[in-house]
Amino acid sequence: MIKRVRSWWTRKDKVQPPERSMDNVPEHVAIIMDGNGRWAKSHGLPRFIGHQNGMKAVKRTSIAADKLGIKYLTLYAFSTENWKRPKDEVDFLMRLPQEFLALELEELIEKNVQVRMMGDREGLPAHTVNAMEEAVRRTQGNTGLVLNFALNYGSRKEITECMRELGKKIKSGALDPEDITPEMIDGQMFSKDLPDPDLIIRTSGEMRISNFMLWQMAYSEMWFTDIYWPDFNEQSLYEAVAEYQRRTRRYGGLT
Repeated sequence: MIKRVRSWWTRKDKVQPPERSMDNVPEHVAIIMDGNGRWAKSHGLPRFIGHQNGMKAVKRTSIAADKLGIKYLTLYAFSTENWKRPKDEVDFLMRLPQEFLALELEELIEKNVQVRMMGDREGLPAHTVNAMEEAVRRTQGNTGLVLNFALNYGSRKEITECMRELGKKIKSGALDPEDITPEMIDGQMFSKDLPDPDLIIRTSGEMRISNFMLWQMAYSEMWFTDIYWPDFNEQSLYEAVAEYQRRTRRYGGLT
């Protein structure tokens, strides 16, 4: 059973997390950023203010991940299901990558961060795609933290596209179905150049996966917090990693 964890950030006694260890830091952390709208509502503000403050949390978390020595940070920025939201909200969300990168790209370059994007570009506005592609192009030679945005991403669609590609190869005679391996499927995923997530974090108190990296998370550790995403900060990530370090990953075997 997965236990919901109250964050240090929300505890009234303000207990500090344990001393950080640089041993056993997760290589790849993926975050389902949730709660922008509820954060705004709790402050009596319109939803778009919640999304704006969520972008501030992206910067804080990226800096914290780099400090911790995390090599890959994947952020679930916009799902294939998010198109169901009101058009004005979707339009606002589609402008956020452009606004964020206009403000932060130079610093990301200076900090040696490499920006990537995984998801379906089809259907995204040209200004969103152009902003992301410029960031990817200008940071592709960087060797520090890989900041990977899951944008217009849905895991079921990703897996479906993977099966279609393998099916085409089988139909053409280029592939025998008996030769299909997990590694071959990995190579067809949007995340093919990334290791599987070691740790998946979800904010806002929700305890579900929401069509996120279903294939890749087979052995990921999960950490849930009641914190709304705009309030997520270095201390929050610190605690999640400390909890990860206390766990033993057995991969179906014995210690």
